[in-house]
Amino acid sequence: MTKRIGWAIALGAIFIISLGLRFWRLSELNTLVFDEVYYPVFANRYLLGKPVYNAHPPLSQYILTLGIWIGDRLPIGQDTVNGLLGSIRTPFSYRWLNALTGSFLPLVVGAIAYELNRRPSYALIATLFAALDGLFLVESRFALNNIYLVLFGLLGQLCALRATRSRGSPRFLLIVAGFWFGASAAIKWNGLGFLLGFYLIWLVAGLLPSSRHLALFAPALKRLKLRQIILYLGIIPVLTYSLLWIPHLILNPSPGFWEMQQRILTFHQNIGSGTSVHPYCSPWYSWLLMGRPVAYFYNTARNLEDAILAYPPLPQEAVEVIYDVHAMGNPILWWLSTGAIALFLVFMLYRLLWGRLWQMRLLSSTEIGFYLLLNYGANLLPWLKVSRCTFLYHYMSASIFATLALAWWIDLWLRRDRYWHRQLAIALIVAIVAAFIFWLPIYLGLPLSPEGYRLRMWFDRWV
Repeated sequence: MTKRIGWAIALGAIFIISLGLRFWRLSELNTLVFDEVYYPVFANRYLLGKPVYNAHPPLSQYILTLGIWIGDRLPIGQDTVNGLLGSIRTPFSYRWLNALTGSFLPLVVGAIAYELNRRPSYALIATLFAALDGLFLVESRFALNNIYLVLFGLLGQLCALRATRSRGSPRFLLIVAGFWFGASAAIKWNGLGFLLGFYLIWLVAGLLPSSRHLALFAPALKRLKLRQIILYLGIIPVLTYSLLWIPHLILNPSPGFWEMQQRILTFHQNIGSGTSVHPYCSPWYSWLLMGRPVAYFYNTARNLEDAILAYPPLPQEAVEVIYDVHAMGNPILWWLSTGAIALFLVFMLYRLLWGRLWQMRLLSSTEIGFYLLLNYGANLLPWLKVSRCTFLYHYMSASIFATLALAWWIDLWLRRDRYWHRQLAIALIVAIVAAFIFWLPIYLGLPLSPEGYRLRMWFDRWV
């Protein structure tokens, strides 16, 4: 009981810190940051009953609409306003719900880790690492939609995992999982990667021989029939996705549902790629090492007393303070996570080539390796065929599974008898925490001297 209380306190502390970082100075950038020029503007048009056209499904705009409506009625965050949405609104009103939602994402990651092996230490480390990812922090502090795509997809994965643990009928959990998978796709189509990942796991589970080593996939997952997959994780996601279009179509009856799907597809096919389209376009392979982060906001000032949004930009010799928000991950966490998922791949291939795949101890790697690799691949590999301009944040869905892989290896090393394994694991955790603190000013847009800014831009491609 004492250990459980300790785990609960640690998880609670991570959540409170995550919540605080997401809400701190949330309204200070009294403008529209990056794609806020789209999503909260569309949400405001819903509130005004005006026509809305977007190149993505409408669920994130519904959520932002609700957030704006509630935010206008909250007793906090009302001291800063602008008219950039087409109405007088506070930045707090269109950002607070993202901040609140994003605070729960590390807990969902930790819950998935716990479902994988019921080990509280693994869940705690995974929760901590998810909270220390700067890209997720940045995406949670602005009225963007990627945080909802990842959260809903992970909730679908969590419910599906719990269904595999079910001793009785997994029907209810699979219905809920199907709903969340459909909701993720109703944010952006690439939310389907989470559903694809579960399809792959189900297929692999059917190919694996019955063994006492396969407790994660058995018994519920191996019992699932094709008709159940089609119903719960086929029809229900499609119904969810389709029904979520109804409010939009009521307000915007033309173009209709099918024409909208065609227009979305055509829009993304015709975007093009390269820096001529957008200076922060980045190919999928560059995401693995965070080759090209995205500057969401950049401005300069003569001193700390100057307004952040003072225009026009200052000449370089007059700049004393830089305000920068960079959509980039925690570099140490990012690089180590890529190495961790690659280590899983090498380990699994080695075992497979030597015919010893089924001899591995359950909780060492076999099924967890399958789960992480298949989901990572399902959320990354489809981007190989995408020709349009892509950005680092498109990697967020896959990166979660790389983070889970890193947490797995570190938890494993902490439990090893060898002293240097434990010391290495502790050193890596400390390095990840230190890196998060070091780069925190460019996640939160805190004032930096030009020297402090350059100190954090390690590569020219980061600027």
